[in-house]
Amino acid sequence: QVLLVESGGGLVQAGGSLRLTCTASGRAISDYIMGWFRQAPGKERQFVAAVSRGGYTTDHAESVLGRFTISRDDAKNTLNLQMNNLKPEDTAVYSCAAKRGPSLRAIASYEYWGQGTQVTVSS
Repeated sequence: QVLLVESGGGLVQAGGSLRLTCTASGRAISDYIMGWFRQAPGKERQFVAAVSRGGYTTDHAESVLGRFTISRDDAKNTLNLQMNNLKPEDTAVYSCAAKRGPSLRAIASYEYWGQGTQVTVSS
């Protein structure tokens, strides 16, 4: 069992930055592919970014490419998402997730989920 807790969300003006952190407990995240997802009100959850075991491969959604960067620190059992140049359309609840199977983007295959942290970007 992996327990995931997100932190770092908040209210920021457009063009600003936030850094989200996902802290894991229960098991070492080094065994897992880790990802960030977001869900805006009335919309389906969508893929944001993911990183392979060992951090060798990352994948970012086209909508955040060049603005967001995912990283992992297995020594600290944490996952991070650096978000720069935030836009109002980035407003959502951001959740981290973990999985052992392949395919970085496949939402349905992620096994463990955090509760999420709210990110609100004002125009």
